[in-house]
Amino acid sequence: MTTTASGTTVTKTPTTFTAGKPDLVRESLVMVRRNLIHTKRQPEMLSDVTVQPIMFVLLFAYVFGASINPGSGFDYKEWLLPGIMGQTIAFSAFIVALGLTNDLEKGIIDRFRSLPMAKWSVLVGRSVAALIHSSIGIVVMALTGLLIGWRIHEGVPKAILAFALVLLFGFAMIWFGILIGSVMKTPEAVNGVMFTLLFPITFLSNAFVPTAPMPGWLQAIAEWNPISSLVQSMRELWGNGPAAPADAPWPLQNPELSTVLWSIGLTLVFAPFALRAYRKRTTD
Repeated sequence: MTTTASGTTVTKTPTTFTAGKPDLVRESLVMVRRNLIHTKRQPEMLSDVTVQPIMFVLLFAYVFGASINPGSGFDYKEWLLPGIMGQTIAFSAFIVALGLTNDLEKGIIDRFRSLPMAKWSVLVGRSVAALIHSSIGIVVMALTGLLIGWRIHEGVPKAILAFALVLLFGFAMIWFGILIGSVMKTPEAVNGVMFTLLFPITFLSNAFVPTAPMPGWLQAIAEWNPISSLVQSMRELWGNGPAAPADAPWPLQNPELSTVLWSIGLTLVFAPFALRAYRKRTTD
């Protein structure tokens, strides 16, 4: 409340949060905006979804592509793009984990707790911002792919379904990121844990090479990897690769349904532990 020179009293209302009942949707959108502004002011944070995916596309397409045959006459560049996209969306967990740990370590979450805002809006905002962050990488890779010869051959509806599956799986991975970000105490610990876990998961799949030449036990692990289901669904929906052979396991025979089930299952597993870990971390 301020008083003007004429003696008139003017009441100023807060522009972000107001006292009273918390509004999860509105306050989550404020958190999304806050995280995106942070990215805007530090554009180097986008390197993991701009420079790195382009580097992977070019390296695998032109360095390893000549020695890798995806089979059935498909071009490796087209076959590769869904794999790179699967890897990038899996790393959305890394983004949310690192951002959440930074906020916890710097005491920013404690400041938010002192405000009349919904407790979970921080997580919702961080999750949506991480999904937007990763979606930028998907767009960048799609544009890069178009430049090197990647195309979508199966029509708009199937193309949209494939992108929707990518985002659905990314949502599941975000809960894994929230769990790690709530448990780890420092960004350095997050870096170590996430690289140790995510790199084997993404490479031990059909993302970059066919699984058929792998040893039997390793092939079984790769084919039941949820990343493989996601990548196989994108390849079939975009017409970038052959359908799974008749002797392939169920997840590769039904990749779209398998991706949906994996996404729901991982969310149901990770979300309760993530919420519990975040609650414990912010109430200690």
